[in-house]
Amino acid sequence: MISRKQRTTVKPVEIKGAGLFGGKQCNMKFCPAPEDTGIVFVRTDSLSPVEIPVSPDNISHRPRRTTSLSRDNVFVDTVEHVLAAAWGLELDNLRIEMDAEEVASVDASALPFVEVLERAGIQEQDFDRDVFVIQEPIYVSAGNQSIAALPGPVDKLEIVYELEYEAPSIGRQLLGFDFGRENFISQLAPARTFLLESEAQEFRSMGLGTHLGYGDVLVMSDDGPVENKLRFTDEHVRHKIMDLVGDLALLGHMIAGKIVAFRSGHELNHELIRKLSAAIVRGEKSSSREPVMDVRKIMRRLPHRYPFLMIDRIVNIDENRAVGIKNVTINEPYFSGHYPSLPLMPGVMIVEAMAQLSGVLFSSRMEHTGKTAVLLSMDKVKLRRPVRPGDQLVIESEALRARARTGHSHCTARVGDDIAAEAEIKFMLVDSEPA
Repeated sequence: MISRKQRTTVKPVEIKGAGLFGGKQCNMKFCPAPEDTGIVFVRTDSLSPVEIPVSPDNISHRPRRTTSLSRDNVFVDTVEHVLAAAWGLELDNLRIEMDAEEVASVDASALPFVEVLERAGIQEQDFDRDVFVIQEPIYVSAGNQSIAALPGPVDKLEIVYELEYEAPSIGRQLLGFDFGRENFISQLAPARTFLLESEAQEFRSMGLGTHLGYGDVLVMSDDGPVENKLRFTDEHVRHKIMDLVGDLALLGHMIAGKIVAFRSGHELNHELIRKLSAAIVRGEKSSSREPVMDVRKIMRRLPHRYPFLMIDRIVNIDENRAVGIKNVTINEPYFSGHYPSLPLMPGVMIVEAMAQLSGVLFSSRMEHTGKTAVLLSMDKVKLRRPVRPGDQLVIESEALRARARTGHSHCTARVGDDIAAEAEIKFMLVDSEPA
């Protein structure tokens, strides 16, 4: 059962270890984060710290790597185990500082991260969690691999994974898993990365994993583990499910429904994530979608009040993008004097709605907490179709640039599939007045 409230840790905790592939030592610090922050990696070894939010938009494909994220050509590699741990503990908001490119491996499972995060303590936050309920089948495949997201339970996630290897020590393994915190900790988190003995030799020849001995990961010969003992008789399929959980965390939403996979790996998992992300965007355009921020939460971020508060709710917001809703009714005060015989929403009010959504987006960024966005300029403003009473404006703001005192965004407002208006808007970020 997925809980409704967002969660973060209570206090900072640290862990260190060598990267799985590169072997470079990495010191990691897990810090609590405010509501709606999401999970953010921070490369502290850069000239100035670089924040890399966990998002499908930041997935990066790197040669001889598993799951990587990047922003502004700065990378974090092999993130799936730590993300699986965070998702398994139902953590929504977390800041992960690291001083190297590759996440610490420790024992090649998610268990060390689970243990350190549990030592930090977990606290429930005030905001509701955004859960994506799978409404329609989504399927991807490549060769003899496939993965599907299917409608199922609306309050939990079920995963079925079938693994098939020619190596007799692995063979065919099938496991159904009801996702939940306790199940994850006991049944998935201890499962380690595995590879065949021939694959281990190939990796070494490429200069990867040369710091590892056969006792540091689960290396399989035809007869069984070369040095280690199995933690589960089917540890291989459990690790594949754990990897899948870490990849699903890239979506930035908890998921309810059912995932069925056959021999799927990271690349195919990422393709499913992109399709799920597109389904979420489609859902954001539906008026039945539950808000991430209702009008009360919006008023905590914006100084505007009736009749100039132009955003009714926000259905999605992350580090770089926000989607908001404005329901246009005949009761809007400007309709009494603006073409009263043919009511049209003034274009300047549509632009004002886009500006207000952008203001919430920029004031929600961690570095802009406690600041208010004040309009500086508008550019490339285009009004493309009339907006009338009864229309619903779906407004999207994308951050193009954000600095300590200024912000720049591109905005669109749609009615259905039609663009009603678009503009580029620049802001000055000033300290908020005390309430």
